[in-house]
Amino acid sequence: MIRVQSLNKTFRVAQRQAGLAEAVKALFSREYSTIQALKDVSFSIQEGEMVGYIGPNGAGKSTTIKIMCGILHPDSGTCEINGRIPWRDRKNHVATIGVVFGQRSQLWWDVPVIDSFKLLKDIYGVGEQVYRRNLDELVELLGISELLVKPTRSLSLGQRMRCELAASLLHQPRILFLDEPTIGLDAVSKIAVRQFMKKLNQERGTTVILTTHDMQDIEVLAERIILIGRGQILLDGSLSELKRRSTALKTITMEYRGDVPRLGPGMKLVDSREGRLVLELDPAMCSASEAISALAAQVEVLDLSISGVSAEEMVASLYQEYKI
Repeated sequence: MIRVQSLNKTFRVAQRQAGLAEAVKALFSREYSTIQALKDVSFSIQEGEMVGYIGPNGAGKSTTIKIMCGILHPDSGTCEINGRIPWRDRKNHVATIGVVFGQRSQLWWDVPVIDSFKLLKDIYGVGEQVYRRNLDELVELLGISELLVKPTRSLSLGQRMRCELAASLLHQPRILFLDEPTIGLDAVSKIAVRQFMKKLNQERGTTVILTTHDMQDIEVLAERIILIGRGQILLDGSLSELKRRSTALKTITMEYRGDVPRLGPGMKLVDSREGRLVLELDPAMCSASEAISALAAQVEVLDLSISGVSAEEMVASLYQEYKI
């Protein structure tokens, strides 16, 4: 469905030193530097996949997304989506994709949201019956019925992002590009957006490509992650595989009653307060069940939880490993 092969993209950026004299000098003579945004980027994505496309700022994520949307032309390489090259057949291509940029809006600022929806209906050539069906479904799923008559400028960020999602899906796209869709959202709005995206993928089979710095988005939504750094693809695999690769250590958090318990082999104290312990466990030396049995034999266990490495910790370790 999506095939990206050997994409390369450079940008020419003007540079100057600080100060008034340098500003005047730049009016007549400018110095430029060349930035390699993408270097031989290749990957493929099948229909119905949810992929997290991650990397630090300046890694090349947004540049890749803009090429796949047909906004930018690569210097070299190919990108084929649903049998089309995005920048060569842009009109037909955009009819099959939806795009949400967390820091950009496709809604008109001073008019009610419903008016923006109607204009998008006409832009995409959506039939009245299909438009009404999709609108009713999206309004219910995203809980935006009370927002339709309000101007976009009067909405909170969380409300606006839910409306942006609805706007991007009115024409039933087969592919949805999400660039930082939960940036700045409160916890309730983030959960609502994540639940909606999972339901959309499961019920409609919509392919989702997600770029974000919020690793909880990745952990909840993405079945596969692609890591890009300095314009190059560094890793491509499932989140569970990358977690196993990152570390096998587990964290045990225990609330207890009694004296501080002794720790056995493979257990390392991370944090200790009255009646509470946080331990790091190496399963190669001691299994979780053995560790719990050893601790329960010494104290009365009131509460206990076991967790593996989080997506955020995993990605941070990958950044360190690849020095990006």
